[in-house]
Amino acid sequence: MGTLEQKPDNLLANVLCYLRSSSLFNELLCSAQDEAQRTNIRFTDLKKGVQNGLVTAGWDRKLRNAIYHFLQAQPSTASSGVQGSPEQIKEPITYVRKAQLAWEKKILKSLNSMCTELTIPLARRRPEREQKDMMVRWTELGVDGPAFMRGSSGICRGIAPHILPITFLWKANLDLSQIRPVYAPKDFLDVVIGMQNPNCTSTGNIGSSDYPWGLVHVSMKVKTLNELRLQYSEFAITQCQTGIDDLPDVPPELFDTDRTRLGRKVLAAKHAPISREFSKKGCPVSMRAELWCHMLGVELDNVDVLYYEQLKSYVLQHDLLVDNLLYKDVKLTATNDDQYFVFEDFLYQILLPFSRDTYILKHFAYNSATPPKSYIRGKLGVEEFAVTYPPNGVIPFHGFAMYVAPLCFLYNDVVQLYYVFRKMYIQYFFRLHSVSSHPQGIVSLSLIFEQLLQAEEPELFYQLKQVGCQPLKIAFKWMMRAFSGFLASDQVLLLWDRILAFDSLEVLPVLAVAIFSFRKTNLMKVQTFSAAEAVLADLFTLQVMPLLQLALFSK
Repeated sequence: MGTLEQKPDNLLANVLCYLRSSSLFNELLCSAQDEAQRTNIRFTDLKKGVQNGLVTAGWDRKLRNAIYHFLQAQPSTASSGVQGSPEQIKEPITYVRKAQLAWEKKILKSLNSMCTELTIPLARRRPEREQKDMMVRWTELGVDGPAFMRGSSGICRGIAPHILPITFLWKANLDLSQIRPVYAPKDFLDVVIGMQNPNCTSTGNIGSSDYPWGLVHVSMKVKTLNELRLQYSEFAITQCQTGIDDLPDVPPELFDTDRTRLGRKVLAAKHAPISREFSKKGCPVSMRAELWCHMLGVELDNVDVLYYEQLKSYVLQHDLLVDNLLYKDVKLTATNDDQYFVFEDFLYQILLPFSRDTYILKHFAYNSATPPKSYIRGKLGVEEFAVTYPPNGVIPFHGFAMYVAPLCFLYNDVVQLYYVFRKMYIQYFFRLHSVSSHPQGIVSLSLIFEQLLQAEEPELFYQLKQVGCQPLKIAFKWMMRAFSGFLASDQVLLLWDRILAFDSLEVLPVLAVAIFSFRKTNLMKVQTFSAAEAVLADLFTLQVMPLLQLALFSK
């Protein structure tokens, strides 16, 4: 993919190529032909008449939205101007690339070890009877769990290069307690803090620029507090905000009435940049679902519905080991959450098709990660017999289901919910669990958190460090899950409003710093890591927007 800094001629050629390869082009062509066949258009005015007809039908807006989302999907300046192999273009820093590669090997080794220990295959074809049974219970998959995943033989195809393919018999009574998450946020944190720049030598002076108080010891340029204040200037205390000024105790004529009226005009415009600008102050609850679709470019047609049904058929036909990982994750997270347990069946209807969706593989063109490969039995190492496993290339971690759970409050149509989640994942969430030097990646977000907290609350940071409680060890899991499962669901949605509106994940470390500042009085009294965890264990009562304003504009 090109970059936003490419020459104008190349950019125009890429845009035209993208439009011609999209379904939008054929629809536009058919509409143009319909307009040309109208009897009230003279031949001399044909071109102008067709153009006016297309504008009246809303095609100018559709094209603007398509071009806007195409430009938004281009790689950022993190990789602009880099020459070299595709791997170097995706991740230009060698030691970061090596850290991601080592992390991937560790994940695959863990997955293969579980496959070997439990003598279960990575994939197997479901018997006809099992397929029919699962089809009948598709909307109630949480009732019996993976009971339908038993009773036949399967082939374990080892994921290269760690183990050889072995044929196993499928366990007749698979105990879900034996299935363990491949990794959790704390495992990934160890990878992030273990990275070292081999070209940088430390003086050993704690607190200096080359040996900071924090855990992240890599040098990357991240935004300062003043830069974040400029980026999030709409958060200023003098600005009215959805999430503060629309509460029941605030008279609606002061903000909510005008905001709702303006929101209706924005929805009627159906223009992504306008929706994004409007949402910088939050989305009204009744309009959030539609505004998110506009910002993400999700507009469903019959082809999209058929594609979801095809993914569903793949789930019915084949059983994957990752199905058990997803089922276990839902049970450990959403099912145990008072806010999300009612959506358990909904989550399976999203996550299981997601694991089969090869469209997700497109994001590896700009993701530092590499999709894992599996080989047909007896053909290990032969590339023509290699397949991506799982088909979407994403191995779920502990808490992955929480990326979907808050969206269940917005969409009761499972197909629309699926496409919104898919777009959010390939645009934002994948950066939270891959090692990268990208300014939106989890490494950069961790650096922002530590640097902001040191700058804003140096006494607090030093006190926590002295008692053996590094703040990042607590905040990392918040950021990796985008605070889903930690804040109240309405607050998570208010936070995600701003992620979409500003097209940035940098609001996550800002909120994490704000939470530490808000609980500073109690944190200054703790003497152990467990005590600090207890102080920060319950975030359910916190309000997102006042905290963000506190972090950015209180000093």
